[in-house]
Amino acid sequence: MAREGKRIRSAREGIEVTKLYPLDEAIKLVKERATAKFDETVEVSMNLGVDPRHADQMVRGVCNLPNGSGRTVRVAVFARGAKADDAKAAGADIVGAEDLLEIVQSGKIEFDRCIATPDMMPLVGRLGKVLGPRGLMPNPKVGTVTMDVKSAVAGAKGGSVEFRVEKAGIVHAGVGKVSFDADKLVENIKAFADAVAKAKPTGAKGTYVQRIAVTSTMGPGVKVEPSTVLTA
Repeated sequence: MAREGKRIRSAREGIEVTKLYPLDEAIKLVKERATAKFDETVEVSMNLGVDPRHADQMVRGVCNLPNGSGRTVRVAVFARGAKADDAKAAGADIVGAEDLLEIVQSGKIEFDRCIATPDMMPLVGRLGKVLGPRGLMPNPKVGTVTMDVKSAVAGAKGGSVEFRVEKAGIVHAGVGKVSFDADKLVENIKAFADAVAKAKPTGAKGTYVQRIAVTSTMGPGVKVEPSTVLTA
């Protein structure tokens, strides 16, 4: 534990706690301090001026990262017939109906994203207590309840990330790997921030995006000047 503390303290050297860094400089600091023996994920967190306890202040959506997320996403699809065939052709890892329901009910959840055609939702709804807490419940607002399963699967496999504001008004996501070129990480973060900005709820008052920070899986957080991230 003491060694880990020393590593973290060392990583924080050169980062001013109260300073807001331009996005490109923040990414440079994060990449320089990602010293783990694996390809760390670069994460962005945004503090929003919303109270998600109110329905008109909920923030939720999906963002297609232009340079992908760098992670392998396992996709399950609830569909029948031709739509099931489309899902398989698009590269879905698991496709089924009642058989997939039984697999999930048994506690075997070997997927990171769940997609369903609208006609399958009465069946999928029975899995709410299992999928809901894991953030895997299909939802039309983020494009995971759709007849176009081919595009949904391709998007999930290609690097689309879902986001949902937490109780404290924070939304976050992995937006790439430290091995990515800095300009690609910048592009991904700006795309994510733009998606969050477009998802601004009607009940949001005052400053919507209050704080932004970037970090790597094992590294310290770096505060970012919002104006260098937001396009408008």
